[in-house]
Amino acid sequence: MKLSTRDATGYFAKPDADRTGLLIFGRDGMRMALKRQQMLAALLGPAAEEEMRLARMTGNDVRKDPALLLDAIKAVGFFPGPRAVFVEEANENTAAAVLAALADWQQGDAQIVITAGDLKPASKLRKAFESHPNAYAAAIYDNPPTREEIAHALRDAGLEEPAGEVMAALNDLAQAIDPGDFRQTLEKLALYKLGDASPVSMPDIAACAPTSTEADVDDILMVVAEARASEIGPVMQKLVAQGVTPVGLCIGAMRHFRSLHRAACDTSGRPVIFGPHRERMMAQSRKWGAVRLETALGVLTDTDLQLRSAGQHAPGMALVERAFIRLAMLAAR
Repeated sequence: MKLSTRDATGYFAKPDADRTGLLIFGRDGMRMALKRQQMLAALLGPAAEEEMRLARMTGNDVRKDPALLLDAIKAVGFFPGPRAVFVEEANENTAAAVLAALADWQQGDAQIVITAGDLKPASKLRKAFESHPNAYAAAIYDNPPTREEIAHALRDAGLEEPAGEVMAALNDLAQAIDPGDFRQTLEKLALYKLGDASPVSMPDIAACAPTSTEADVDDILMVVAEARASEIGPVMQKLVAQGVTPVGLCIGAMRHFRSLHRAACDTSGRPVIFGPHRERMMAQSRKWGAVRLETALGVLTDTDLQLRSAGQHAPGMALVERAFIRLAMLAAR
């Protein structure tokens, strides 16, 4: 059965121990990992690893030994409580073994939990879970977390949900940074508030929100977004000397311009930019506008694909510098 995004959020927090299994699939590995961790923790409890109620294997393991999965779900545990078998990075090569395990599953067997990449609707693996009467399939989209998901994350970190502008600031932060970074920020915030019964405040968030550990990378992004093309060369030379990688620069630039694009498309009156450069980035977003920012993201995506191409022979930093110059010239128009 398919789980909608809303239903999936509730199910990850409170899974059904009597289900045959769950397939989590999508493009964002970090988001899938967080959802899978949340679901397994809620299903099995904190002592599952020590009590050997959780078996782990990869899709490659299952492909090499198709009986491995079936043996694991049928294995009898030494400790009472629900059991699960987690298969990571499954794909169509593992579909036959997974389908056999689903068909042979009986009440009392370990639940089958699988993560996979971006499966097409015609995927055998996806169709098997979506059509199964006692199993679920949940697609994880590369979308900012909802308010409900943020509330769940706060509760998991042991924090009460704040009200008003504080919750709005957390929402902005959750949309501006990666899911893993946001989770770490909440854990840091929980430690920061340890022994302090007062509600989470804006200064608390400012003290715990992540800041870049590579100030020079921020510098080059500001130079590019503010159309200071003549300064790109000297700053790039410093970055090369410090060992910054072309792929790392490209990823940082894509994250920066995605934040600008979200702010440019915002209609709520409260743009989703948070951090030490918020005011400058707000000004950049207004100057660029949504259309030119979409063009900029296209340039960066093409550059990223070139950097990762096996047939690419041009120096990576030269490709990134050329892309940055193109963006700066685009901003200056």
